[in-house]
Amino acid sequence: MNGLAEIRCERLRDLGAPELALLVAESEQAGLSLVRKLVDEWRDGSNAFHRPGEAVFGARVDGRLVGVCGLNVDPYAGDDRIGRVRHLYVLNAARRLGVGRALMAEIVGAARGRFGTLRLSTSNPAAARLYESLGFLPMTADHCTHLMTLPRA
Repeated sequence: MNGLAEIRCERLRDLGAPELALLVAESEQAGLSLVRKLVDEWRDGSNAFHRPGEAVFGARVDGRLVGVCGLNVDPYAGDDRIGRVRHLYVLNAARRLGVGRALMAEIVGAARGRFGTLRLSTSNPAAARLYESLGFLPMTADHCTHLMTLPRA
């Protein structure tokens, strides 16, 4: 993969697909459980991204799935107009190509008109820098490290 690779984002309908196995394996090798949690919760139905406004997106480079990110109604906010960015992960080999930015553009686009606010939680400094470069503001709240207010449609 090179810096000129074409990134294609698409809504994912089957998180049980075998192509997610590489993302699960690499994230677990790094000590992260977020992609495993995404797949497991989809399989057991506890987070199937089926509520209004919810979606999960994958990013492909050269036809290969290299990243994933979800959008849910924020379960911690108690308000269905607040969305939550969930489980953004990009394969190491695809980092610095704009994959995370492309996935977040899909998330923000999908959220517009449905959610007034997007929230997320990260403990990763590099991820925090990405979110802040996209307009998320750092904050300290229960289950939330960053927030973005979306313009009204």
